[in-house]
Amino acid sequence: MTPGQISMSNEIRRKLIHLSSIGIPILYWFLTREQALWLLIPLALGAVLIELLRRRFTGFERRFSSLFGALLRPHESGTAARLEINGATFVLISAALCVLIFPKVIAITAFAVLIVSDTASALYGRRFGKRRFFHKSVEGSTAFFVTAMLVVLVMTRVSGESWEFVVVGLVASLVATLVEAVSHGGGSIDDNLSIPTAFGAVMWGGLALLSYPLG
Repeated sequence: MTPGQISMSNEIRRKLIHLSSIGIPILYWFLTREQALWLLIPLALGAVLIELLRRRFTGFERRFSSLFGALLRPHESGTAARLEINGATFVLISAALCVLIFPKVIAITAFAVLIVSDTASALYGRRFGKRRFFHKSVEGSTAFFVTAMLVVLVMTRVSGESWEFVVVGLVASLVATLVEAVSHGGGSIDDNLSIPTAFGAVMWGGLALLSYPLG
């Protein structure tokens, strides 16, 4: 286990919790943007409030760490020299931003890529990763790209999009793979935020260049 990593068993537990967030884009499929924001913004603000309380009250931080400490990476823990925002908080902030900024089909696709592909990359890379690729592994990054394209293909099918959506989705998946590969814990922008925003920005920009109509 390299510095900054948690045990494989706790990594699996952490990613299973992460994977449960797939409920957010699934739920958004059935909601309007306004309804989704009424749900996500309070959740994101609540998560930020918890982060503030962790920094203000040592007793609160001790209690938080006793409950979730095994699942926290070193830079997210109270034992770190400088406590940083944990990944779950970034997931909620990211979900709210994606819904707020991007057209619905892009927001759903971008956030689903974060949940599915980040999970696949972490678990497959930890288990089979041998060749270094920036801060991750070739094997993990390959798993990220393949699953990201699967998400794009599924969304293309269920939403009735055309081939342009797939082509731009391929480019966005490549960009998101690189963003995930260069990210690392501590001192960098959390990939729970950088992955979906990068993917969404490339999708939105690319489709706009093709004059692709989005509902």
